[in-house]
Amino acid sequence: MYKQVQEKVKHYKPFPDKLFYKIGEVSKIVDVEPYVLRYWETEFPFLRPRKSKSGQRIYVKKDIEVLLKIKRLLYQERYTIEGVRKKLGFSSVTTDLKDDQKLNKKDIKQPSQVIEHVKKRLKEILSQLQ
Repeated sequence: MYKQVQEKVKHYKPFPDKLFYKIGEVSKIVDVEPYVLRYWETEFPFLRPRKSKSGQRIYVKKDIEVLLKIKRLLYQERYTIEGVRKKLGFSSVTTDLKDDQKLNKKDIKQPSQVIEHVKKRLKEILSQLQ
């Protein structure tokens, strides 16, 4: 039948202690390509690195630790992306993001629409926390 794949668990060497890291540095630390990091940002909304004035992603140590956890869950423990979301406590967030993305500035005509949208999102977040 199926062979069980024995993967060696990499022991991550400590990375330089800095205030922030650029995407290239994070890519080397986590050992994935930069486009994978950008893709993970779309799939995991809790993963939002800041951006510099020039638009470069700036990661902090906490972000790298989350990325290493995501990589371990996906590649070593063979979770799906939805499984990682559930494991980390963020299920069904992609649908919430898609709803938010549909609401563009040009779609908003009145401040009351903005307030209603914010209320709706806060209620959804509250229901997820309970």
